[in-house]
Amino acid sequence: MKTISFFRASRPLLAVMLAFLMMPSSAQNITKAFKDAGSGNPISPSVFCADPTAIDYEGRLYVYGTNDHQQYIFNRKTGSNGYGNIKSLVVFSTDDMVNWTFHGTIDVGKVCGSWCGQSWAPSAVWRTTNRGIEEFYVYFANGGGSVGVIKGKSPLGPFSSPLSQALIRHGMPGVDPCNWLFDPGVVIDADGTGWIAFGGGDPQSYGSKLMPGNSRIAKLKSSMLALDGAAVNLPAPYLFEASELNIMNGRFVYTYNTSWSDRNDWSSYAGRNGQSAPSSCSMCYMVTDTPLDPDSWEYRGEYVPNEGSFSALGADWGNNHTHLHKFQGEYYLFYHGNVLEKSMKGGGAMDSEASGYRSLCVNKLTVDESRQKLSKVTMNKTGVSAIRNLDPYILQQAETMSTCGGVSYEDFTNIIKPTSISTLGNDASRNLQVKMGAGSWILLRKVDFGDGATSFSFRAKGTGTIELRLGTTTAKAAASMDFSSSAFTDHTIEVNPETFRGVKNLCIVFTASDGVQFDTWQFSNVPTSISSLRPDAPFGSPLNGEMVKWSDGEMVKSSDGGIVKYFDLSGRLLSNPHQKGRIIIEQYTDEQGRVRTRKKILK
Repeated sequence: MKTISFFRASRPLLAVMLAFLMMPSSAQNITKAFKDAGSGNPISPSVFCADPTAIDYEGRLYVYGTNDHQQYIFNRKTGSNGYGNIKSLVVFSTDDMVNWTFHGTIDVGKVCGSWCGQSWAPSAVWRTTNRGIEEFYVYFANGGGSVGVIKGKSPLGPFSSPLSQALIRHGMPGVDPCNWLFDPGVVIDADGTGWIAFGGGDPQSYGSKLMPGNSRIAKLKSSMLALDGAAVNLPAPYLFEASELNIMNGRFVYTYNTSWSDRNDWSSYAGRNGQSAPSSCSMCYMVTDTPLDPDSWEYRGEYVPNEGSFSALGADWGNNHTHLHKFQGEYYLFYHGNVLEKSMKGGGAMDSEASGYRSLCVNKLTVDESRQKLSKVTMNKTGVSAIRNLDPYILQQAETMSTCGGVSYEDFTNIIKPTSISTLGNDASRNLQVKMGAGSWILLRKVDFGDGATSFSFRAKGTGTIELRLGTTTAKAAASMDFSSSAFTDHTIEVNPETFRGVKNLCIVFTASDGVQFDTWQFSNVPTSISSLRPDAPFGSPLNGEMVKWSDGEMVKSSDGGIVKYFDLSGRLLSNPHQKGRIIIEQYTDEQGRVRTRKKILK
């Protein structure tokens, strides 16, 4: 492991440093960002995605969405988004609501095979069976013609297809007539019963603009893989698409997106309860105790008005798809808009003819659970505040960021050998490193260094210069290092604990790059003079009584040995990592006593 202090370079790297001094000054430029450093929206500063759903698992929120970026790549980054070539879903996660880890994509088309033509608008749920087995289900729209499902053993898979065909198809009891069999919304009630809503499109021949007759709801069997009885009509006024289900205080809450049709027949709706007609293409909701009784549904009105598809976000008019989720005691509304597309066009980074590429956003929502009342949402670029600070002393993925400039994603298999696989068309959890060109950077918000960090370690390959900047991208480097390695190597920079102290924004900048791939990073607050005595120490871990003990002034190993440890892709220590097909981070000590990290697929 190479080590270099923040104030001097080791001699073996002088040749590399001189080479970088000869590089053009443009290599020192910082790549433009298309998401502001202080903004929470959109979630991803570089990946187009839409139609959100989410689950929370072990203190972390996982958000899934339609992979608009796949269509963007297929269209050669121009033209309109026709959705026809989207056969994968994106996955992000967070535990602080402002720094998001991109976990890559779920290749639904590959998982499901020939019957699956598209994958849009996912709805995710998970449960623990009475046998203690955790099961994760992601339902999705197979275009507008059917609803499919995939099943996994963790939020990140690996996923498989439990059926040889779609879950919901035309001709099934209660399904027809329904124009579009898509946009599933799934929830599991307190008794463990699953429910699914779906449907959309223009009014049926027997319907009207007010009551199109295109929304359905059904109970799921205990397997979660079949309908338990016929689907029934859900009488949602002006329904167009985007069905979602929640349960609050034991009652079902159904949300949906309305159509663009006129509201001339609103006065004829007996269930309007004195409310004004919803605006075109807005989000509305209904409530019931008995979801299979169409007459029991109570219309509650509009909670997300269409403000020109969020004029506060600088976006254009359009439809929407929301997901309401309670996380860490607060409700959040996830939705999409074309704010990133707008920003990229304004910055000259996107063809002016490209259109319809959406981005996921999130704002807080005030909810009265006892009355199932949703307050109207104000959407903006600010988004939400951090609910906790980021811990720099646990292993962090390079794909974790609030915003960035100039990054692109590399598939995990590229670590083994170069491939030509699309960077956004692979299985979830396999986009595990970031390709950093000269001037590329990532920024993380609310990083808590506590009383001070003493070193920064990162895993990368290629030849480059890395700088750590605090506060903003334009700040003076607080630490830097020139590095060069043909294989993935752990590099360490000593840093000044007086500088790396307290809560700050952290910007990791690669001011020079020749084939740099960036994988993981982690700070330590263990003095180098002490950590060097502990070759078995966890990567960057602080000293504590659990890991080491003192005996007559000498340091000895702890009872657990500390030789090999396993982490998930969110940097959490795993007690039982052995799950076939899972990708984990292994931390080990090599023959020279140096701590190393590597990713591996469990066989």
